[in-house]
Amino acid sequence: VQLTESGGGVVQAGDSLRLSCAAAGSALSFNVKVTSMGWYRQAAGKERELVAKKISRTGTTNYADFARGRFAISRGDARNTRVLQMSNLQPEDTATYYCHADLFIDGGVGYTYSEVWGQGTLVTVSA
Repeated sequence: VQLTESGGGVVQAGDSLRLSCAAAGSALSFNVKVTSMGWYRQAAGKERELVAKKISRTGTTNYADFARGRFAISRGDARNTRVLQMSNLQPEDTATYYCHADLFIDGGVGYTYSEVWGQGTLVTVSA
């Protein structure tokens, strides 16, 4: 399974930006299911942190405190896609944004869980 992100760029404070992530791979139609999918970010010199993620089965969404009210995660038009709509961006939102997915793998006689990360997309917000 691979995650492909798009939508990063350079914006000014107060602007909006939309990130997209699509999960693809032949295993998704066979024995691998995406159980949750969302976004993390990592600013220079800081640890990676959760931005928002959506649980596939229930539709429940978890947001970081800094994202609540400004960012919205939703399902994309295609299966196994997620869109992160970010508004009122501030310089402190500058970071590389990574798409992340939790996976359930049915091995037939058993199962396991795994995860996959996208390559990251840079968001730069100027003052």
